[in-house]
Amino acid sequence: MKRGFLLVFTGVLIMAGLLAVASCSSSATTAPNGGLQTSPPPGGTTGPDIKPAAVTISGFAFSPATLNISIGTTVTWTNEDSVNHTVTSPSAGFDSGTLANGTTFSHTFNAAGDFEYHCTIHSSMVGHIIVK
Repeated sequence: MKRGFLLVFTGVLIMAGLLAVASCSSSATTAPNGGLQTSPPPGGTTGPDIKPAAVTISGFAFSPATLNISIGTTVTWTNEDSVNHTVTSPSAGFDSGTLANGTTFSHTFNAAGDFEYHCTIHSSMVGHIIVK
């Protein structure tokens, strides 16, 4: 009888533990693009959502030429020209290398500041990122 009680008691404890674990897991919802979007972990960020920013390389120019963003924003440059370009900023510490038509380069800005960048192939191509 004592052994039967221990088996039942152990089973109840295991079930209670499984229920506790299931209730603490993070939830996932379908994002507008059809992918999964998970809820932030406990203690995660509580500030405003940081959205990615985009710069187009077209007509031998960066567009927009000046971009104002928040700290933590990822900027993606897309080369839409038929010739190669680079996105290079010694002050921000990044260099895309050669970008062929249709390719992209991304950089996340984790500090405030004014960052100028240029194309090393075409010196007249310059851009400016302002991070606040």
